[in-house]
Amino acid sequence: MQSTTSFTYHTKIREVFSEMSQVVVGQERLLNRLLIGLFTGGHILLEGVPGLAKTLTINTLAKVLELDFQRIQFTPDLLPADLIGTMIFNQKTAEFEVKQGPIFANLILADEVNRSPAKVQAALLEAMQEKQVTIGEETFVLDRPFLVLATQNPVEQEGTYPLPEAQVDRFMMKVFVDYLSKDDELEVMRRMSNMNFDYEVQPVLGKEELVAIRNEINGITISETLERYIIELVFATRRPLEYSLRDEARYIQFGVSPRASINLNLAAKALAYFDRRDYVLPEDIKEVAPDVFNHRIMLNYEAEADGVTTLQIIDSILRKVAIGR
Repeated sequence: MQSTTSFTYHTKIREVFSEMSQVVVGQERLLNRLLIGLFTGGHILLEGVPGLAKTLTINTLAKVLELDFQRIQFTPDLLPADLIGTMIFNQKTAEFEVKQGPIFANLILADEVNRSPAKVQAALLEAMQEKQVTIGEETFVLDRPFLVLATQNPVEQEGTYPLPEAQVDRFMMKVFVDYLSKDDELEVMRRMSNMNFDYEVQPVLGKEELVAIRNEINGITISETLERYIIELVFATRRPLEYSLRDEARYIQFGVSPRASINLNLAAKALAYFDRRDYVLPEDIKEVAPDVFNHRIMLNYEAEADGVTTLQIIDSILRKVAIGR
């Protein structure tokens, strides 16, 4: 199949990274994954300890891309109406009218999403999956692009409501945000200790250009061999014994869903596009596979007892499952 990718916006994507670096230090991988989600229509689940600039990164990205941004702090007393909106009575007209909630934006930061009960998480689920919300008897289509970036704090688990597997699966990737390097943290300290530091980022891309970038990524080609490689990786999580993954089979309770193969394909295409290639390489698939798989593989209690992590299982699968098997 002949590629139709022209890389019209490749220079501007580099400018996005450059503009972001004026404010955010050392989070290039996080930004890369956020852009993958934004360009391919996938939601991102972020996990990391507080203070790693997750909110700053997302807020700055919204400014660089000229998108509406809303941060929603999830708490145990949050109601679905606080998220999507509600019907209010207008005394002047003596009629009920819709008051839209913060979900009506392009970029939504759902901060500590596991702090709210199931009914609030379900309201978020409809918006994520259907790109629409229902208030009263009216249904409202959300503006495009629409991207939910949800954070979870791995340190505190008291008073939390773990996301159901069905909802976790709606996220394209789960990205672990780690501590900065010494040099990066030194730079952050120098910037933030300067109380006059207030860099205003400049817009680089607009909504119409984001749609055009999505179309260019859609033109990236992936060979049938690599398509089948993705399927083999997916099935290795479901039937590990068929792939001589005996040790790993002891720990896997459930493998990944069909959404994993779709999202791995899309993410690999986006990586190829960022590298200005009109074709996918095996390295693209291997690079994003941990982010696409890590929240979809369910391990059993034996894995927890032995200290085995999902990322270790994924690493074994990537090493042992051959291309063209």
